[in-house]
This record gives sequence, structure tokens and C-alpha cells, in this order.
Amino acid sequence: MYNSDHLRKTFIIIPAFNEKAVIGRVVDDLLPLGCRIVVVDDGSPEELRPQVARHNEVFYIRHKVNLGQGAALQTGIDFALKQGASWFVTFDADGQHSVEDIPAILTPLFMEQADIVLASRFLTKGSHNAPVIKQLILKAGRWVNYIFTGLYLSDAHNGLRAMNRIAANTIRITENRMAHATEIVAQIKKHKLRYREIGANVLYTPYSKNKGQSSLNSLKIFFDLVLQKLFG
Repeated sequence: MYNSDHLRKTFIIIPAFNEKAVIGRVVDDLLPLGCRIVVVDDGSPEELRPQVARHNEVFYIRHKVNLGQGAALQTGIDFALKQGASWFVTFDADGQHSVEDIPAILTPLFMEQADIVLASRFLTKGSHNAPVIKQLILKAGRWVNYIFTGLYLSDAHNGLRAMNRIAANTIRITENRMAHATEIVAQIKKHKLRYREIGANVLYTPYSKNKGQSSLNSLKIFFDLVLQKLFG
């Protein structure tokens, strides 16, 4: 199915802002996979370098100012492309994603069955502990996503995804903030990239909710999309 050489050519990109409390643990959990790791510090007031610099396998990139998660992802993808990466994984820095899900979302890429794989907490083998209100917002987001992109996915905004070099070269993230997730889906549709959804786990904690997983943040994403549609 795949071997260690596949994983050595896989870069895991972690956009991070003010994640001093958890980024070290997130990186530690990822290292046993054997992938290269890129932490993009998106202008945190206090640098995250001390939490990740002890690992030679980890690349650390820092934005001088906070640009947003979308911008941090694009910085990481561009860097990995220059390093010769063949496969790319985007992974949240707040600890809500499961390392154990990464092999499953990479497998369709290694087998050349897809150009991009999107994780879904709502499919078989997926799970989550989202509050009821959050679940309703996510379900509504599926329809909003469909209106703006033309693709009806089971999970509208999941930061865990994987792509091959074709997709990484094709997709350009210009929406710096959280609405970049919908922008990625729109480009999948526009460029006719082969995609799949794979069940994965999302664990909400008080920490991750405070870092942008609140219901209010979902409303901000919606208004970002509307403004982009009207004036972009």
C-alpha cells in the first residue's frame, strides 16, 4: 500500500498562532510517523520556536505579523513544494486532530486514486464531540459551502486534509482567514481535481474552542464568504 519512502516525502503543515501550550505535544505526537513537519508561526506575540526547535525533523517558519490561517497554510505549502515534497497534509495546531487518521487520508493519494482527500467527522469511522449548536452550524455550513463552491461535502470546514503535488501546485489560497476552507473546495471544483472524503476524528476541548472553534467564529466565516463573493 505504501512504505517509509512515501512518508519521508510527505510534509505535514501546521499553521499556528499562540499555540505555546500545545504545539510541542502536537509535534511530538506526529514525529513517529516519519513525515517532515513544517510549523508556520503566524506572527505569535511570543515565538513558538523554543517548543519545536529541539527537533531536527521540524522546519520552523515565522510570519512577522499575523496574516491568518489561510496565509499560513499557503506559506507552508509553498515551502514544502520548494523542498520537493510529493504529498502534503494540513493539520491543526490546537490538538483537535488525531495523528492516527493521517495514514488513512494519505492512502488514496499514494494509490493514485485522488488528488486531494478531505477528512470528515460525519462519515463512517469518523467521530466528534461537538455541542448540538455546533453540529447544527456545521450542517448548515454544508449548504453554504455548496452554494459557494458547487460541491456538497459531508464536512464543510475540517482542517485535516491531504493532497498530492498536482493539487498543491494548482490550489492557491488567497483568503487569508478561516474562509480559506471554502476557497479550497471551490478550487477543487474549478480545476476538476479528483477528491475523496475519509472519516476522521475531531476532539473539541475547552482550549480548542477558545482558539477559534466557537459558534461565533462560524458566523465570521460566513460573512467572510459573502464579502468575498460580493467584492472579491
